[in-house]
Amino acid sequence: MNYNRVILIGRLTRDPELKYTTSGTAVATFTLAINRRYNREEADFIDIVAWRQQAEYCANYGSKGRLMMVEGRLQLRTYETQEGQKRKVAEVVSDELKFLDKQGTSQGSHPASAGRKDADGWDDLGREVRLEDIDIMEKPDEDDIPF
Repeated sequence: MNYNRVILIGRLTRDPELKYTTSGTAVATFTLAINRRYNREEADFIDIVAWRQQAEYCANYGSKGRLMMVEGRLQLRTYETQEGQKRKVAEVVSDELKFLDKQGTSQGSHPASAGRKDADGWDDLGREVRLEDIDIMEKPDEDDIPF
């Protein structure tokens, strides 16, 4: 039996980027910063792809710093750059996503930046962020886990 399931909880490193395919299907891309369990000074940055209604939901309500849970599958794909170089990408394709904080309570989230894409100067997925820009959470009590 094969099983490919990923569940992540982390903070958005920037506002989600919403695009549409030529057939009109919505697709959103974003990155989650996920603190490591035993070393809070280190984090992993995972690229996420959401499709259709999830993509629009994420783009409408997601903003840099919001706490989010993503459940989906790990996908590896390759592509070729304009220069002809082959690249490999690992990303999570979302099946379900939820925001775990209230809108407007995340750091970096404020009305002035709500309508601006890349207001923080980020152009590409996977770009590094400084740890000072991430709200590092303490380990929650078992009663505080939202699922």
